[in-house]
Amino acid sequence: MGRAFLIVLDSVGCGGAPDAAAFGDAGANTLGHIAQACAEGRAEVGRSGPLRMPNLDRLGLGAAVRLASGAAMPGFAARPEGLWGAATELSRGKDTPSGHWELAGVPVPWDWTYFPDVVPAFPDDLVAEVCRLAGTAGILGNCHASGMPIIAEHCAEHLRSGWPICYTSADSVFQIAAHEEAFGLERLLKLCADVAPMLHARKVGRVIARPFTGTCDNFKRTSNRRDYAIAPPAPTLLDWVQDAGRVTHAVGKIGDIFSMQGIGKLWKGKSDADLFEHLVRLGAEAEPGSLTFANFVEFDSLYGHPRDVAGYARALEWFDAALPRFFATLEPGDLAIFTADHGNDPTWTGTDHTRERVPVVGWGAGAREVGLRGFVDVAASIAAHLGVGAQGPGRSFL
Repeated sequence: MGRAFLIVLDSVGCGGAPDAAAFGDAGANTLGHIAQACAEGRAEVGRSGPLRMPNLDRLGLGAAVRLASGAAMPGFAARPEGLWGAATELSRGKDTPSGHWELAGVPVPWDWTYFPDVVPAFPDDLVAEVCRLAGTAGILGNCHASGMPIIAEHCAEHLRSGWPICYTSADSVFQIAAHEEAFGLERLLKLCADVAPMLHARKVGRVIARPFTGTCDNFKRTSNRRDYAIAPPAPTLLDWVQDAGRVTHAVGKIGDIFSMQGIGKLWKGKSDADLFEHLVRLGAEAEPGSLTFANFVEFDSLYGHPRDVAGYARALEWFDAALPRFFATLEPGDLAIFTADHGNDPTWTGTDHTRERVPVVGWGAGAREVGLRGFVDVAASIAAHLGVGAQGPGRSFL
């Protein structure tokens, strides 16, 4: 019985979203602009020359980006040997839950709540509840910010007062940063878990714990981040597979994104390199008929938000170069789909996600162009491959 692997390269969009202008992202193209920057010698830190992703290009990545957005993709000239196409998101957002839920067959049926880009950003009753739960007289931040700068700005006062650092972004999120030792990791996680129901009731998608360590002039965020996401509004691909009596594996932050709904076994690590080892192991060991759903977050968190083009290119090339180890574990009848949840163009203005189509390329379905599809069609296709009942609006492209 064949298995399925759904692998999300977080934020690796390919431009072309028909509604990008409504999000201020007309022309954004994560993969297209990285490939262009590399070809023009503008991404030379730690690497050099055109963007090299021969394994995914062989499956059809370059063709998928050209289909989605018309990007030239210099250096991507392989004739596709795999399944390839691109997907457009229906949900009104460009965030992690929207993208992943819709890839799993469930568009978001509501409008997310976003905090205004003013200071203070948060309503008084929310601030009061955070203070009550944290046992503090106030909070720091209370604004739109990027994670590293806001910690740098308030680190000293956080260590002096013990007040948590609270901030948001253009996404529907409420983030709390705190020092793992001085504030306490378990205290931070409990604070986020306890305040999450209040935020979820207001349709704020996630409460994110952002722990850090070190001194104020040499701090680093740790791998103990936790996302407390609102639960999906309907059964997802993970539930469909589990309800059919099959095993589901979640790699990375999939457990957080789906609030552990439909997840049988969870595998986490301190880095994408750790997560890739889980993927290789599951390629060798995952049960017949099982689903492995993996997220590789560092494209987004380490390189997209900080707008690090060369770093993003290095990460893409590392992932592609590692793929033959995973492919070697796959068996006849298996299906592996590589896609993304949104964009985060490192050449774009600001520090937030970008509204884009995403590539869809696959191993195990032969050479097949599937065209422009919806995110939900990914779930329907995997369900069809596994022979489990699909729900929702998706249509299989297999």
